[in-house]
Amino acid sequence: QVQLVESGGGLVQPGGSLRLSCVASGSIENIEVMRWYRQAPGKQREFGAAILNNDDSEYGEFEKGRFTISRDGAKNTLYLQMNNLKPEDTAVYYCNAAELSPIITNYWGQGTQVTVST
Repeated sequence: QVQLVESGGGLVQPGGSLRLSCVASGSIENIEVMRWYRQAPGKQREFGAAILNNDDSEYGEFEKGRFTISRDGAKNTLYLQMNNLKPEDTAVYYCNAAELSPIITNYWGQGTQVTVST
């Protein structure tokens, strides 16, 4: 089992920045990819960004350049740096970790609320 704990969310004004963290613990040796998702009120959860163990990354719905995914392998921690935040970025942000073999297994954090508002 893998446990994921997110932190770093909160209330921020438009144009502000936040850095989310996700600490992984437990049986993490088989984790091959970690991702950030978000779910806005009344909307489906959407894929934002992913990073592999070799630090290759890809971006889905998150705007590359405004959002940056990174990780610290030594600390078993995933990060999401969010800059120039907009009201439409308001959502619950979730950390995901996945084992890809022998079968795909996904683990989820509890989520952290990000609210962008004046």
